[in-house]
Amino acid sequence: MKVAILSESPADDAAIRILVDAVLGVKTEAVSHTGLRARGWPSVRSVFPAVLKQLHYHTDADGLVLVVDSNGSSIPQASHEQPGGENRACRLCQLRGVREEVLSRITPRATVPALKTAIGIAVPTIEAWLLCDVDPHVSEASQRVELESGHYPQMKSQLKARLYGTARPSLSDETTNMTAAALRLTPNLSSLHAAFPSGFGALASDLCKWL
Repeated sequence: MKVAILSESPADDAAIRILVDAVLGVKTEAVSHTGLRARGWPSVRSVFPAVLKQLHYHTDADGLVLVVDSNGSSIPQASHEQPGGENRACRLCQLRGVREEVLSRITPRATVPALKTAIGIAVPTIEAWLLCDVDPHVSEASQRVELESGHYPQMKSQLKARLYGTARPSLSDETTNMTAAALRLTPNLSSLHAAFPSGFGALASDLCKWL
């Protein structure tokens, strides 16, 4: 299966692919795309429509997976799934809206099936996902409490320090540590799903529709 990954950094890409392969039960093949000129949420949000159309029209990719951090934004909630319940402060809602708009305008592919998509939101960062199996206190619920208390800056630094040994890791160290953590998680994805039911749950739900 040919799958493109769109995230906030190459290190995130590496970890996300491992998790995606574990959910799908297959080893996916990478597909290149125009990608990012700058790291972070604004860049991902900006290029998402172009990447989606590029993959649809100019590649034989089977799917596109997009994962970003929630950072200090509104956390995805079950109420957002209800008709009219979308929250524009929620990045998952925003990205789903972009996806629906783009897919409603493209023409069907002539020779290959429609491009599949899957979107996930890491609360507050993907480092939290990668620590949940070694610390039961790292979860969507606990992160929500911290975010509502205004502790996001300290929390982000703490998560990085715990995963990388420093709050300012190099890209090489990020990739090495994130890859190792993702591989450690794959035998027990149920713990990740239980700890992050909205953000990772959304990704897993989309991916299961591919099967």
